[in-house]
Amino acid sequence: MAQERTGVATFKGNPLTLVGPQLQAGDQAPDFTVSKNLVEQASLQDFAGKIKLISVVPSLDTGVCDAQTRRFNEEAGALGDDVIVLTISADLPFAQARWCGAAGVDRVVTLSDHKDMSFGQAYGVLIKEFRLDMRSIFVVDKNDKITYVEYLPEMTEHPDYEKAVTAVKELL
Repeated sequence: MAQERTGVATFKGNPLTLVGPQLQAGDQAPDFTVSKNLVEQASLQDFAGKIKLISVVPSLDTGVCDAQTRRFNEEAGALGDDVIVLTISADLPFAQARWCGAAGVDRVVTLSDHKDMSFGQAYGVLIKEFRLDMRSIFVVDKNDKITYVEYLPEMTEHPDYEKAVTAVKELL
């Protein structure tokens, strides 16, 4: 049975249960399987040799998730070819594609954790009560070592965008 952590995160002040380990800088990034679309899968190995900024959002169709994804889309253009920005949510792949098209988001790769919640469980962000992934940021170097982690304590808060981007730039 996967580890459960209660009281480390909230939604509008109400406690949530997160499933999986609490990762830290210095940990090896766990592998995961997510959906690129309804038939194609992706894993950590698909982004080998790249610095990965992984932006995790509960759902693109909410205000903070929308703003977070747009912000990292803007930042992605200045980070160069050695960096890939991944946005992972439990939204269905076609909903992610629709949202990206409507929002003009074209520099981040959206991936769906909807099938197995593999990413959420491996990275300790699966919200048991909602079957969504908790807002968080992970920066992973070219050797798949985690160099920066931000687990948001409140689901409706924004991450520290500047710290995440600085963590990426320190790896360039």
